[in-house]
Amino acid sequence: MSFSATAWARNEVAYETIRTMPFNAELAEGTLPRSTFEHYIVQDAHYLIGFGRALAIAAAKAPHPDRIVQFTDAAKEAIVVERALHGAFLEEWGIDAATFADMHVSPACHHYVSYLIATAFAEPYEILLAALLPCFWIYAEVGRDIHARAAPDNAYRKWIDTYADEAFHQAVIGMRTAADEAAEGATSGTRDAMLSAYNAAMQLEYIFWDSAYHRRDWPL
Repeated sequence: MSFSATAWARNEVAYETIRTMPFNAELAEGTLPRSTFEHYIVQDAHYLIGFGRALAIAAAKAPHPDRIVQFTDAAKEAIVVERALHGAFLEEWGIDAATFADMHVSPACHHYVSYLIATAFAEPYEILLAALLPCFWIYAEVGRDIHARAAPDNAYRKWIDTYADEAFHQAVIGMRTAADEAAEGATSGTRDAMLSAYNAAMQLEYIFWDSAYHRRDWPL
Protein backbone atom coordinates (compact mmCIF):
# COMPACT_ATOMS: atom_id res chain seq x y z
CA MET A 1 0.00 0.00 0.00
CA SER A 2 1.28 3.48 -0.81
CA PHE A 3 2.41 5.86 1.92
CA SER A 4 -0.60 8.15 1.49
CA ALA A 5 -3.06 5.24 1.58
CA THR A 6 -1.40 3.89 4.73
CA ALA A 7 -1.38 7.31 6.39
CA TRP A 8 -5.06 7.88 5.58
CA ALA A 9 -6.10 4.43 6.83
CA ARG A 10 -4.28 4.96 10.12
CA ASN A 11 -5.96 8.33 10.61
CA GLU A 12 -9.52 7.64 9.46
CA VAL A 13 -10.89 8.09 12.98
CA ALA A 14 -9.07 11.41 13.28
CA TYR A 15 -10.52 12.57 9.94
CA GLU A 16 -14.05 11.62 11.00
CA THR A 17 -13.56 13.53 14.25
CA ILE A 18 -12.44 16.61 12.31
CA ARG A 19 -15.26 16.28 9.78
CA THR A 20 -17.95 16.20 12.48
CA MET A 21 -16.43 18.57 15.04
CA PRO A 22 -18.61 21.54 16.09
CA PHE A 23 -16.72 24.11 13.99
CA ASN A 24 -17.22 22.22 10.73
CA ALA A 25 -20.75 21.03 11.57
CA GLU A 26 -21.88 24.61 12.23
CA LEU A 27 -19.97 25.92 9.21
CA ALA A 28 -21.87 23.46 7.01
CA GLU A 29 -25.19 24.48 8.60
CA GLY A 30 -24.35 28.16 8.26
CA THR A 31 -24.92 28.61 12.01
CA LEU A 32 -21.29 29.20 12.99
CA PRO A 33 -21.13 32.59 14.76
CA ARG A 34 -19.54 35.23 12.58
CA SER A 35 -17.19 36.25 15.38
CA THR A 36 -15.89 32.67 15.53
CA PHE A 37 -15.39 32.57 11.77
CA GLU A 38 -13.63 35.95 11.84
CA HIS A 39 -11.25 34.69 14.53
CA TYR A 40 -10.57 31.55 12.45
CA ILE A 41 -9.92 33.51 9.24
CA VAL A 42 -7.42 35.81 10.98
CA GLN A 43 -5.55 32.82 12.42
CA ASP A 44 -5.66 30.96 9.11
CA ALA A 45 -4.26 33.99 7.30
CA HIS A 46 -1.33 34.00 9.72
CA TYR A 47 -0.95 30.22 9.34
CA LEU A 48 -0.83 30.31 5.54
CA ILE A 49 2.18 32.61 5.59
CA GLY A 50 4.11 30.03 7.64
CA PHE A 51 2.73 27.20 5.50
CA GLY A 52 3.99 29.00 2.40
CA ARG A 53 7.45 29.29 3.92
CA ALA A 54 7.52 25.55 4.69
CA LEU A 55 6.49 24.79 1.10
CA ALA A 56 9.28 27.04 -0.18
CA ILE A 57 11.78 25.04 1.88
CA ALA A 58 10.31 21.83 0.45
CA ALA A 59 11.02 23.27 -2.99
CA ALA A 60 14.62 23.97 -1.99
CA LYS A 61 15.03 20.40 -0.72
CA ALA A 62 13.27 18.70 -3.65
CA PRO A 63 15.57 16.34 -5.57
CA HIS A 64 13.83 16.76 -8.95
CA PRO A 65 13.17 19.94 -10.97
CA ASP A 66 9.48 19.11 -11.43
CA ARG A 67 9.02 18.98 -7.65
CA ILE A 68 10.88 22.28 -7.25
CA VAL A 69 8.34 23.86 -9.58
CA GLN A 70 5.43 22.11 -7.85
CA PHE A 71 6.31 23.32 -4.37
CA THR A 72 7.32 26.79 -5.52
CA ASP A 73 3.90 27.11 -7.15
CA ALA A 74 2.21 25.73 -4.03
CA ALA A 75 4.01 28.25 -1.83
CA LYS A 76 2.91 31.05 -4.15
CA GLU A 77 -0.67 29.75 -4.13
CA ALA A 78 -0.75 29.67 -0.32
CA ILE A 79 0.05 33.38 -0.27
CA VAL A 80 -2.36 34.10 -3.15
CA VAL A 81 -5.18 32.35 -1.24
CA GLU A 82 -4.35 34.42 1.83
CA ARG A 83 -4.53 37.65 -0.14
CA ALA A 84 -7.58 36.73 -2.23
CA LEU A 85 -9.93 34.70 -0.04
CA HIS A 86 -8.80 35.80 3.40
CA GLY A 87 -8.02 39.31 2.23
CA ALA A 88 -11.54 39.69 0.87
CA PHE A 89 -13.02 38.65 4.21
CA LEU A 90 -10.72 40.96 6.15
CA GLU A 91 -11.53 43.89 3.86
CA GLU A 92 -15.25 43.20 4.26
CA TRP A 93 -14.81 43.30 8.04
CA GLY A 94 -12.79 46.51 7.96
CA ILE A 95 -9.49 44.89 8.97
CA ASP A 96 -6.65 46.58 7.09
CA ALA A 97 -3.07 45.30 6.74
CA ALA A 98 -1.78 47.22 9.75
CA THR A 99 -4.62 46.01 11.98
CA PHE A 100 -4.09 42.43 10.80
CA ALA A 101 -0.36 42.61 11.57
CA ASP A 102 -1.19 43.69 15.12
CA MET A 103 -3.63 40.81 15.70
CA HIS A 104 -1.70 38.21 17.67
CA VAL A 105 -1.28 34.58 16.68
CA SER A 106 -3.14 32.05 18.83
CA PRO A 107 -1.25 29.28 20.68
CA ALA A 108 -2.65 26.69 18.24
CA CYS A 109 -1.57 28.66 15.17
CA HIS A 110 1.83 29.34 16.70
CA HIS A 111 2.28 25.64 17.51
CA TYR A 112 1.29 24.42 14.05
CA VAL A 113 3.45 26.94 12.17
CA SER A 114 6.39 26.31 14.48
CA TYR A 115 6.07 22.57 13.92
CA LEU A 116 6.09 22.94 10.13
CA ILE A 117 9.00 25.38 10.08
CA ALA A 118 11.03 23.25 12.51
CA THR A 119 10.32 20.16 10.40
CA ALA A 120 11.24 22.05 7.23
CA PHE A 121 14.64 23.06 8.59
CA ALA A 122 15.53 20.05 10.73
CA GLU A 123 14.07 17.02 8.95
CA PRO A 124 14.70 15.37 5.58
CA TYR A 125 12.59 16.14 2.52
CA GLU A 126 10.49 12.98 2.91
CA ILE A 127 9.38 13.81 6.44
CA LEU A 128 8.62 17.41 5.51
CA LEU A 129 6.26 16.26 2.74
CA ALA A 130 4.45 14.00 5.21
CA ALA A 131 4.01 16.90 7.62
CA LEU A 132 2.65 19.17 4.86
CA LEU A 133 0.23 16.64 3.36
CA PRO A 134 -2.62 16.78 5.95
CA CYS A 135 -3.23 20.49 5.43
CA PHE A 136 -3.86 19.86 1.73
CA TRP A 137 -5.78 16.62 2.09
CA ILE A 138 -7.97 17.38 5.11
CA TYR A 139 -9.09 20.75 3.74
CA ALA A 140 -9.99 19.11 0.43
CA GLU A 141 -12.02 16.33 2.03
CA VAL A 142 -13.71 18.58 4.59
CA GLY A 143 -14.41 21.12 1.84
CA ARG A 144 -16.09 18.49 -0.35
CA ASP A 145 -18.09 17.13 2.56
CA ILE A 146 -19.36 20.56 3.61
CA HIS A 147 -20.05 21.54 -0.01
CA ALA A 148 -22.27 18.48 -0.44
CA ARG A 149 -24.51 19.38 2.51
CA ALA A 150 -24.35 23.18 2.70
CA ALA A 151 -27.31 25.30 1.65
CA PRO A 152 -26.78 27.58 -1.40
CA ASP A 153 -27.36 30.64 0.78
CA ASN A 154 -24.80 29.57 3.39
CA ALA A 155 -23.04 32.71 4.63
CA TYR A 156 -19.67 30.96 4.30
CA ARG A 157 -20.21 29.78 0.72
CA LYS A 158 -17.11 31.58 -0.58
CA TRP A 159 -14.89 29.61 1.82
CA ILE A 160 -16.72 26.36 1.08
CA ASP A 161 -16.41 26.72 -2.68
CA THR A 162 -12.66 27.44 -2.49
CA TYR A 163 -11.80 24.14 -0.83
CA ALA A 164 -14.33 22.09 -2.83
CA ASP A 165 -12.90 23.41 -6.11
CA GLU A 166 -11.46 20.84 -8.51
CA ALA A 167 -8.24 22.83 -8.96
CA PHE A 168 -7.54 22.51 -5.25
CA HIS A 169 -8.16 18.77 -5.42
CA GLN A 170 -5.66 18.45 -8.25
CA ALA A 171 -3.08 20.13 -5.99
CA VAL A 172 -3.89 17.55 -3.32
CA ILE A 173 -3.34 14.71 -5.79
CA GLY A 174 0.00 16.26 -6.71
CA MET A 175 1.02 16.45 -3.06
CA ARG A 176 0.01 12.84 -2.42
CA THR A 177 1.95 11.73 -5.50
CA ALA A 178 5.06 13.56 -4.33
CA ALA A 179 4.83 12.07 -0.83
CA ASP A 180 4.31 8.57 -2.22
CA GLU A 181 7.26 9.03 -4.58
CA ALA A 182 9.47 10.14 -1.70
CA ALA A 183 8.36 7.22 0.47
CA GLU A 184 9.12 4.64 -2.22
CA GLY A 185 12.86 5.15 -1.90
CA ALA A 186 12.87 5.71 1.86
CA THR A 187 14.16 3.36 4.51
CA SER A 188 11.66 1.73 6.86
CA GLY A 189 12.83 4.08 9.61
CA THR A 190 12.22 7.15 7.46
CA ARG A 191 8.82 5.82 6.38
CA ASP A 192 7.87 5.34 10.03
CA ALA A 193 9.00 8.89 10.74
CA MET A 194 6.87 10.09 7.82
CA LEU A 195 3.82 8.41 9.32
CA SER A 196 4.58 10.03 12.69
CA ALA A 197 4.89 13.45 11.03
CA TYR A 198 1.61 12.95 9.17
CA ASN A 199 -0.11 11.95 12.41
CA ALA A 200 1.28 14.98 14.26
CA ALA A 201 0.00 17.32 11.54
CA MET A 202 -3.42 15.63 11.68
CA GLN A 203 -3.56 16.31 15.41
CA LEU A 204 -2.62 19.93 14.79
CA GLU A 205 -5.36 20.28 12.17
CA TYR A 206 -7.89 19.28 14.82
CA ILE A 207 -6.32 21.53 17.44
CA PHE A 208 -6.37 24.50 15.06
CA TRP A 209 -10.11 24.23 14.35
CA ASP A 210 -10.96 23.40 17.96
CA SER A 211 -8.95 26.37 19.17
CA ALA A 212 -10.76 28.70 16.77
CA TYR A 213 -14.16 27.37 17.87
CA HIS A 214 -13.43 27.81 21.57
CA ARG A 215 -11.33 30.97 21.08
CA ARG A 216 -8.44 29.49 23.04
CA ASP A 217 -5.87 32.17 23.84
CA TRP A 218 -2.58 32.53 25.68
CA PRO A 219 -3.06 32.04 29.45
CA LEU A 220 -1.10 35.17 30.41
